[in-house]
Amino acid sequence: MPIVKFSTYKPSFLFLNRHVNTIVPALFRRTILDYKRERIETSDQDFLDLDFSSIGSSTVVVILHGLEGSATNPGLKGMAKAINNKGWDAVGFNQRGCSGKENRLVTSYHFGKSDDLNIVINYINNTYNYQNILLVGFSLGGNVVLKYMGEPQWTKKNITAAVALSVPCAIGDSVYQVGKWYNKVYMLNFLKTLKQKVLDKCLEHPYMNIDKKQVITAKNFEDFDNAYTAPIHGFKDANDYWAQSSSKQFLPSINVPTLLINAQDDPFLTASCFPYREAEESDFFHLETPKKGGHVGFVSATGIYWHERRIIAFLAEQLTNVKLS
Repeated sequence: MPIVKFSTYKPSFLFLNRHVNTIVPALFRRTILDYKRERIETSDQDFLDLDFSSIGSSTVVVILHGLEGSATNPGLKGMAKAINNKGWDAVGFNQRGCSGKENRLVTSYHFGKSDDLNIVINYINNTYNYQNILLVGFSLGGNVVLKYMGEPQWTKKNITAAVALSVPCAIGDSVYQVGKWYNKVYMLNFLKTLKQKVLDKCLEHPYMNIDKKQVITAKNFEDFDNAYTAPIHGFKDANDYWAQSSSKQFLPSINVPTLLINAQDDPFLTASCFPYREAEESDFFHLETPKKGGHVGFVSATGIYWHERRIIAFLAEQLTNVKLS
C-alpha cells in the first residue's frame, strides 16, 4: 500500500494560493546551467534533441518537460542542477518540436507519445555505460513517463525508478477542468503557441490533411485536439486521443518503483487524477498528494523548490534498495 500519508511540503503564506504557486515559478524563476546538445535521428526521418548536463556519473536522470515546455525551461534546468548536485548526470529530453527547432514531420509530441521516450532510453543504453537510468516527468511529460512505465511492450533496460509530478493522468477530465473560467488564462496561453506551431507546419507541409480554419478558431483543447492532434496522430477524435493516452489505466501494470506527486490544490486536476486505489493495490506505484503545491509549483518557505528534494530523495532510496538487494 505505497501511499505517502504525510507529505512534508509546507508553503509560506504567499504560496498557499494555488495560482500563485503555479504562476510565480513559471514566470520568475531563473536557473543558470550549461547543456551539451545531442541529436537522435529517428527511423521515421525525424529527430529528437537531448540536452546533457554530465558530471561523470554512472547514474543518469532523464527529465521530460510539460506541455509547450523544453529542457531549457528554468524549472527543468533547476531539476537538472539539483540532480547534478546529488552526483548524477542529467539529460533534458526535448520532445518533438520543443527544442527550438521545429521537427520535420507533420506529427508532433503529445500526451501519449511514449514511443519517443523508448527511443531515448535505447539511445542512452546503446551510447553510454550508465548502470542506472532514472526518469522524471513534469505534467504532460509525467503522463508520458507513467504510461511508459506501465506499458508491457518496452523492455525498460537499466531503468531503476521513476517520478512523475503534477500529472493529469485522466486527461479528458483535466482538459475540461482547464477549460473552466478561472483557468482560462492558462488555456489561452497554451493554445497560442500550439496553434502557431501547427500553422507553421501548414506552411512547411501544405498537403497536411487538416482544416486550418478549425485550428485557428479553436477555443479550447477539445477543439484543437479534434482539429489537429487526433487526426494527424491516428486517433478517431479528441476523446479517443485522451482515452488512449491517459496514464491512469497503465498504473496497475507498473513493476518498477514509481512515484506520482499531485498537489490536492492543483488547478488542472480533478478527483480522477488522484489514483489512490491504484496505489493501494500496487507494490510499485507510490502516490503522494500534498495539500498545497499548485501545478509544478511547490515553492517552500525558504525559497527552495520542495519537489526537487523530494524527487531526489525517492530516487536515491530506490538506488540504495537496488544496491542492497
